Amino acid sequence: MHKDVVHIQAFFDEPTYTVSYVVSDPATKQAAVIDPVLDYDHRSGAVSTRSAQKLLDYAAEQGLSIVWILETHAHADHLSAAPFLRQHTGAKVAIGEHICTVQRIFSDVFNVSDVSGKGVEFDTLLNDGEVIALGNLRIEVLHTPGHTPACVAYKIADAVFVGDTLFMPDYGTARADFPGGSAKQLYQSIRKILALPPHTRLFMCHDYKAAGRDEYAWETTVAEQRAKNIHIHDGVDEAAYVTLRETRDATLAAPVLLLPSVQVNIRAGNLPEPENNGVSYLKIPVKWTS
Repeated sequence: MHKDVVHIQAFFDEPTYTVSYVVSDPATKQAAVIDPVLDYDHRSGAVSTRSAQKLLDYAAEQGLSIVWILETHAHADHLSAAPFLRQHTGAKVAIGEHICTVQRIFSDVFNVSDVSGKGVEFDTLLNDGEVIALGNLRIEVLHTPGHTPACVAYKIADAVFVGDTLFMPDYGTARADFPGGSAKQLYQSIRKILALPPHTRLFMCHDYKAAGRDEYAWETTVAEQRAKNIHIHDGVDEAAYVTLRETRDATLAAPVLLLPSVQVNIRAGNLPEPENNGVSYLKIPVKWTS
């Protein structure tokens, strides 16, 4: 399909280095939001919907009807604004079916009993290869585990929204050391994406401005990734990639918002139920070290 068949508007949240997208069918004006961000101040616990409201304002300005809210995975670096958008649009919140695995893993980590482990917090669980409609467009679901077991990418016309599998070629690829992650699976998932036609446009979920680059960027192509990605360009085999990825991951600190993000995002972006004082609380597991 010609790239003009689908319209893509990116919204970059610099505090979390996250890119959210409003993807729309120009013919029917139906739209999907991919990976929306809830503003969260870790120091104070304050939350707001400023970033998500920008998506709603844009949709209103363009006369779009948001019918899907698509999560590429349960993010570890930002809280999802899916419930806010769902409340204001009636859109369905969807994620890959393997969110059930992620819920079970992190229910144990946080010792919580109010997470289903069955994905029922989400409106729709999506299977690998499943196709859902966005007006006259088709959204194809690609299961891309490795960063997390539940990661998916969304292919719409000639565009693929890759979540946290790939970064821009000069930055590389996502980490694979979270519970349930696998560098071997991530290699296979990335190769699945890079087997698509060379002209396929790839849209990142994050950018951190690699050394020597002055501007943020989040759009590339299969051809560019295969030629230039510093971790996984053509010529890097699975064994070499797994060694590189696992060695690098061993040096990385946990994301600043890992603990608040995951326990909210496995609940489809909902905060834990308020306690008897009307306040919601997030848990921080405490670990003794020598």
